[in-house]
Amino acid sequence: MTNELDKKKRADAKAPILDAIKHRWSPRAFADVAIEEERLDAIFEAARWAASSYNEQPWRFGVARKREEEAFARALDSLVEFNRQWAASADTLVVTFAKKTFSHNDKPNRHAWHDVGAATAHLMLQARDLGVYSHAMAGFDAAKAEAAFGASDEYEAVAVLALGYLGDPDELPDDLAKQERAARTRKPLAELFFKMDR
Repeated sequence: MTNELDKKKRADAKAPILDAIKHRWSPRAFADVAIEEERLDAIFEAARWAASSYNEQPWRFGVARKREEEAFARALDSLVEFNRQWAASADTLVVTFAKKTFSHNDKPNRHAWHDVGAATAHLMLQARDLGVYSHAMAGFDAAKAEAAFGASDEYEAVAVLALGYLGDPDELPDDLAKQERAARTRKPLAELFFKMDR
């Protein structure tokens, strides 16, 4: 099932792109298999090397493994019910945080969320290259996520990621299983990129 689903989810790219990008997609069905520590280390190392404004590296990652029951339960509790129902099967939940100000001058860093997104993209692509799948979620309670990891006022929660190995879509509710099997789509390039009028 994994290979069949991966083939269906492969990006229909109109130009040559990296395999990790072509094969990255966001499942909701995760297998009950732990991610090896060395793979997680590589996944987070990739995030560490993302570009950022002033090399601030404003990202922080709160990590909760399923085997760490209390921490995982707190991270899971920060999700909205819709996401909680399927994310509970993931091996690892990661809350991304952004530092609100620059360290060198304490001024607001309006680029922090952009930079956290760049680090998260690195993380997701490295994960996929290692056979680990990820699903980013906006449906969560930021205050609960911040409290779960004891984040200081300097940081704000941005998103939550579920990480794990691919599971069986048949274990999802029917509506989610249908989405899981659907082909990926994207808007055309002409709609997403434009040139400035002269």
